Amino acid sequence: MNFFKKNVFENIKKLDQQKQIAAAQELGKILVQSPGKFICDSMALMTQSKSFESNSILGNSKLNQLGLHRFRVQFAAKMAVQRRLKLSKFIQPADVESFQKNGFIFRENFLAADEFAQLKQELLMTPLETRETLQGDTVTRRMALDGKTLKHMPVTKQFLHSDEWRNLLNYVASFKVQPISYLQVIFSHVRKAKADPQTNLHSDTFHSSAKAWLFLEDVAEDEGPFVYVPGSHHLSPERLAWEQQKSETMTAKTDAMTRRGSFRVSEEEVLQLGYAKAKSFSVKANTLVIADTYGFHARGKSLRPSMRIELWAYARRNPFVPWLGGDPLSLPFLRSNLVPLYWSGLDFLEKKYQRNNPWKKVGKKSATDPAVLTSK
Repeated sequence: MNFFKKNVFENIKKLDQQKQIAAAQELGKILVQSPGKFICDSMALMTQSKSFESNSILGNSKLNQLGLHRFRVQFAAKMAVQRRLKLSKFIQPADVESFQKNGFIFRENFLAADEFAQLKQELLMTPLETRETLQGDTVTRRMALDGKTLKHMPVTKQFLHSDEWRNLLNYVASFKVQPISYLQVIFSHVRKAKADPQTNLHSDTFHSSAKAWLFLEDVAEDEGPFVYVPGSHHLSPERLAWEQQKSETMTAKTDAMTRRGSFRVSEEEVLQLGYAKAKSFSVKANTLVIADTYGFHARGKSLRPSMRIELWAYARRNPFVPWLGGDPLSLPFLRSNLVPLYWSGLDFLEKKYQRNNPWKKVGKKSATDPAVLTSK
């Protein structure tokens, strides 16, 4: 924390006196308007908070003109590079090279054939506590792989605790992380509606984080494959200028996901930023992809009703801390109950504060059962 404060202070000192006065004046206005919110919002500057619409400081256009968002992006990227240097020794040099070039690690035939067959059978045949969310014409189903569930799934448990799986995730995430893992199923074209918003290229947040897909079935080019822009995890001068421009021009009319800190980008902008054309991962079963989701990515468009099944995990931590370990989610009680606690938290917020919970209970399901949420 002191390390972060030191860098913030040094960054402020680089501003000329006129800009320092402007920043102080703008912060003063926010403080006067709502002292309590000012305190909470200012504390969030040191965290992974990303929402421009809910944080009065992060979303302040004048402060972003003075370089607030730009600084957070630059500092987070610098810290990620330093942490990955320490983690690179735990994975194969070819995986390090692949990630450095592309922003993802790609492995076909990741598991031995017999091990994959056992894992797949266990995941597809075991009914699990399930939730679904409906976005546009697509249902995303997530099935809990928590400690209680894994007691009855020895092959899956062994896989999720294996060193190779964890080391690869750690490297891409740039931390020793406690990932949150699900069995995930994507159902395309479940109803007539607007396209799935996840098919728009985007960056999840302003800093590096990891998502992983071990595909349990083949994924065809026209069945909603994962899509990633190779090299877009790199913070180039063009990307930094784009981030700056986005942060300065945020308004109430900007699309909702961008306002919440997950910047959307067009295919034309991707090329203008100097990145390569997006790559679609039409893959065979038993293919592993782990990607830095600061890089631009999306769910490819499916041209017909389809179902994509994968063991899916994600990991995200405070990007400003210099150390590798100490993930609070790795505490024994938490790591065994991450999914149930998360779902319970969403249920509580909906019941107590009427905050819509997009993840609806649909009971115990098998992965290949038809989607439940086909209408709102």
